[in-house]
Amino acid sequence: MKSEKITYQGSGRLIFGIVLLVLTFWMFAQSMQAALLPVIARDFNITNNPAKMDLLNFAASITPLFSAACIVAAGALADRFGRMRFSFIGVVLSVAGSAIVALAPDTAILIIGRGLQGISAACIMPSTIALMKTWFEGKKQATALTWWSVGSWGGSGFCVILAGLIEPALGWRAIFWINAGVSILGLLLILGPPESKAPVNDKKFDTCGTTIFIASLICLVLAVSKGRSWGYGDIKFLTTTGLSIVGLISFYFVEKSLPVKGIIQLVDFSLFKSRGYLGATLSNFLLNAIAGAMVIVNTYMLEGRGLSTGDVATMTITYAAAVLLLLPVGQKILFIFGGRLPMIAGTVITSVGVMLMSMTSIEDLMMYKMLVMVGYAMFGLGLGIYATPSTYIAVSSAPQEKAAAAAGIYKLASSLGGAIGVALSLAVYSAFGNINTAGAAGLWLNVSFGLLALLSILFIIPGKQDKTAV
Repeated sequence: MKSEKITYQGSGRLIFGIVLLVLTFWMFAQSMQAALLPVIARDFNITNNPAKMDLLNFAASITPLFSAACIVAAGALADRFGRMRFSFIGVVLSVAGSAIVALAPDTAILIIGRGLQGISAACIMPSTIALMKTWFEGKKQATALTWWSVGSWGGSGFCVILAGLIEPALGWRAIFWINAGVSILGLLLILGPPESKAPVNDKKFDTCGTTIFIASLICLVLAVSKGRSWGYGDIKFLTTTGLSIVGLISFYFVEKSLPVKGIIQLVDFSLFKSRGYLGATLSNFLLNAIAGAMVIVNTYMLEGRGLSTGDVATMTITYAAAVLLLLPVGQKILFIFGGRLPMIAGTVITSVGVMLMSMTSIEDLMMYKMLVMVGYAMFGLGLGIYATPSTYIAVSSAPQEKAAAAAGIYKLASSLGGAIGVALSLAVYSAFGNINTAGAAGLWLNVSFGLLALLSILFIIPGKQDKTAV
């Protein structure tokens, strides 16, 4: 199948517009779970209501969950029906979701808005990265894709800072009104170019597998988020847990049968026969699950240490700076050291950073704040070192004819890891009555994710990839 011929050359205006659309998820939508949960709980007057707090935690988790569950399917549909069209759909959903969140009187309405924001991100991210590859070529394409990465990685680094700047002055709802405006501005900036589609493919879309996958993940996160208030022996918890397990097992067998039926697989499990790809994707899932650490440490500092969102925001500057500094360096690290060694180093540094944050028993506030700032710097440094080598090993370990599918599953693992990590971290944090114990337990869960990621690199990825020639 030939690649799409480039007939239109992109501009700086288009890059800026796409970066704004990417930021609607990574900087604006993600700010809720990163720093706003205690503020929203007080606004809804549910701080002392465990059942409603669990629903709020579910609302926080559902945006990255829907993004993860729908991103591969949305990318496939965008390739078939038009990337510009799906970018527009993503903007409409972003504006609608942001408005619903901003107007939400309770957690039930909030969940609807957050779900729309997740589907919006699933439409925008694969569509815009495909447009970058279509509208630009050569060095301009590399520059455009770098800016796309700045929007995603940089946005995640600055989401807490954004919350800290806006919430004290205008309230938490203003963040989502601004997000709606940014979405519209981003759309206006990318209007003009022709529609972009992938070459025609006669294979059918995996409707059955996608539906089972999304339903299974919703049941899983609902069970994790509501287990405490339902009771772990309650029929609702047992039912949702059972449905998620049965659903995921069914999904595996459905996907295995699809190539025979001429249907595009959502997940090509044959890719995991490669140890390099399996190790890179599994460690990527686990290291993205550590995103829960940011949610826990920020929530703990707001609730347990009495800091404001502005105070918390200043302490995350070291994370944002480390991520942005490492973005252009990641490729050079890969050239010098290969893939496996930087992945090991990045995972260890990230895990040690979370360990520093977990020292909630330290009573001296200034000392703990210093530990958190150093921990955040190590958190960002480790992720920045890990990211590019991990992506390289994953894609290079897959057969050339399956490179696109391999990249899609790798990105799915990133989003899914973040969603499940946040849900599990909030569930553990909410399970303890003592605030210091809750903070430490939630953070040590994330340290365990890091240790599992390290083991997956050490024992699955072949040692010869320590010195991979790049």
